[in-house]
Amino acid sequence: MTAKVILNPYSGRWSGAERQHEIEQALKAAGLEYEIDLTTGPGHASELAKQAAEQGFSPILGAGGDGTLSEVINGLLHAEMETLPAFGMLSLGTANDLRDNLGWPKDLSEAARLIKVGKTRALDVCAVNGRYFVNNAGLGLEPYVSTIQVRMTRLRGLVRYLVAALWGIMKNPQWNMELEWEGGAYQGPVTLISIGNGPRTGGIFFTVPHADLFDGKLTFIYGHIRGRLGILRAFPMIMKSGAGNVTEHKAVSEIHTTWLKVRSTPPTPAHADGEVITEGGTEFNFEIFPGKLPIIVA
Repeated sequence: MTAKVILNPYSGRWSGAERQHEIEQALKAAGLEYEIDLTTGPGHASELAKQAAEQGFSPILGAGGDGTLSEVINGLLHAEMETLPAFGMLSLGTANDLRDNLGWPKDLSEAARLIKVGKTRALDVCAVNGRYFVNNAGLGLEPYVSTIQVRMTRLRGLVRYLVAALWGIMKNPQWNMELEWEGGAYQGPVTLISIGNGPRTGGIFFTVPHADLFDGKLTFIYGHIRGRLGILRAFPMIMKSGAGNVTEHKAVSEIHTTWLKVRSTPPTPAHADGEVITEGGTEFNFEIFPGKLPIIVA
């Protein structure tokens, strides 16, 4: 079959277009038949992926950062067909969380060879208010930081995420939220909620380190840490993947569930796979669809 490559030319801080030749060389060397479509703006990758799936292309390959991959997956999952084509990735972004959480190679030539082998596994897919995501979503401080970093134009790479996080902490926004999940509930002040299908987000933040992309569960943390100093002291814990992670903080709870409902006052920003989906929402419904997407694995 012929693979469809959906390339975001603006990914990796506008370096995607410059790497098109590198992508093509890698795919040719791996012996893959392919066609490439370039995206022209937000949402276009989803349209192209849905169209490619329904036209019979397989696999469907997202070439870009986590936001591009998420758009491609959303398009695939909205395709009108019983059996979805396999999804693969050619990562060109800054954080590349999905790639690293899955253990995919960074090198494009190695990724192309992996795609050629075509070994797949059924990946869990999550949704918030009907919008699919595969790695991570968040409410409160986490997406508030995202609204800051997307406006940064001078900083690049992981430094941008780090500076945005520190700036968000100093702003110290406050929310009261009602949470309900299977077998539990909470009502009160909340600093952040991080919902993980995968353990890492933003390139360096292990907000939900015990999340598993294949366990059929939403894993989320919530907590309220009073004051800027308290948050700053806890901040390094988020960058630890093992012992000493923020899940060990006395003010933070970690839950494994299949659904989560949240109401927020005042409205909170929200993100899904790093893309801000609203800068002010009050009601959110999270759910998981176990094994919904066939994804190429190492």
